Amino acid sequence: MKRISLFLLALVAILPLSAQIKGNNIVVSVEPDHQDWHYQLGQTAKFTVEVRRSGTLLNDVSIDYAAGPEMYQTEKKTLTLKDGTLQLKGTMKQPGFYRVDVVAHVDGKDYKQACAAAFAPEQLQPSTVMPQDFEQFWSAAISAAQRTDLDPTRRLLPDRCTKDVNVYEVSFNTMEPGNRFYGVLCVPVKEGRYPALLRVPGAGVRSYSGDVYTASQGAVTLEVGIHGVPVTMDRSFYYNLNDGALKGYWEWGMNDRDKSYYKHVILGCIRAIDYIEQYTPWNGQQLGVTGSSQGGFLSLATAGLDRRVTCYAPVHAALCDHTNSLRGIACGWPHFFYWNKGKGMEREIATSRYYDGVNFARLIRPSQRGWFSFGYCDDVVPPTTAWATYNVVTGPKEISPYQMTWHFWYQEQWDEWENWLLKQMGI
Repeated sequence: MKRISLFLLALVAILPLSAQIKGNNIVVSVEPDHQDWHYQLGQTAKFTVEVRRSGTLLNDVSIDYAAGPEMYQTEKKTLTLKDGTLQLKGTMKQPGFYRVDVVAHVDGKDYKQACAAAFAPEQLQPSTVMPQDFEQFWSAAISAAQRTDLDPTRRLLPDRCTKDVNVYEVSFNTMEPGNRFYGVLCVPVKEGRYPALLRVPGAGVRSYSGDVYTASQGAVTLEVGIHGVPVTMDRSFYYNLNDGALKGYWEWGMNDRDKSYYKHVILGCIRAIDYIEQYTPWNGQQLGVTGSSQGGFLSLATAGLDRRVTCYAPVHAALCDHTNSLRGIACGWPHFFYWNKGKGMEREIATSRYYDGVNFARLIRPSQRGWFSFGYCDDVVPPTTAWATYNVVTGPKEISPYQMTWHFWYQEQWDEWENWLLKQMGI
């Protein structure tokens, strides 16, 4: 008994050391009066703002708020809420999102929340136009790239392998010799032919672990990096690139369709499918592509250009409807023409149309099934562009917005995404 008592005392003593910091005691909420956040044109959306400490309303709290069409809010005020609450309202006569942003100032710290009410989002249409030679340009570029031998490499990563999955770092040529993609390939140990999934990355420079989980369910998975460097290096390697040699890469070459950084990236995604087809036990039938943010855009581009793709799942897809800001409506990341409204950027505007997720979405075929998901509070990828992109797709598609999310995921959203992919691959 004495030993048990000493053990319990020791356990109690170390528990505080293992406690995790989670969330904030100060919580700001902005709640619409429609549960689905959807309104008809001309309806009035009512928003309830609350600031709470320890779950109870906070008196005499200072806030700033902005309200109006997302990215173009015109109503901006600073107020003191005597009882911690505020009622606001807004409406729209054109399809779009009316957004309310609130920042509460408490004890020298800022706490924020937002809500974007959707007004007839199923009617949203993009501004970008498809160049007449769009398909010809990309078809020629793919044909030229595929004349280059993949010259693949493969290196086993024993510390990442499991009893069910072998994990490798791989590389292969993309548009020309020496221009390479690196990635992590996961292959079921059990011999056989499997469906395949290509995972394409969000913006930035980082290492990758590979999708071992999906592979363990019975699929070949390939997660690629886009920058021509190994994807299993120490974190500092990628931090230095992100802040140095590759800083702002998404803007490189945007005045020439043949020099855009994204040309080799998109072609690399097509070559990744070539690699899957030629060097993995893919069954030649189900093949999916998925990613979020920049990866959502790359999912659209890959599906639009490659008929081998049978399913695609873009999550809060960036790089969609670049020119929307030219008409004063929310545009997709990286918001190329938002700040100067495109003045003096005629060449960049013309180039952007060859690298707009909307135009790739227009190429998606009835044989390809899509799943779209995004947040209504996202201030990186506005839901205006996400809905407009979804609306142009003519093939079979599903939409699953998670209204409260900003540029991140909820666990339920992640689970739904993974389950949808498994179902499409017949797993």
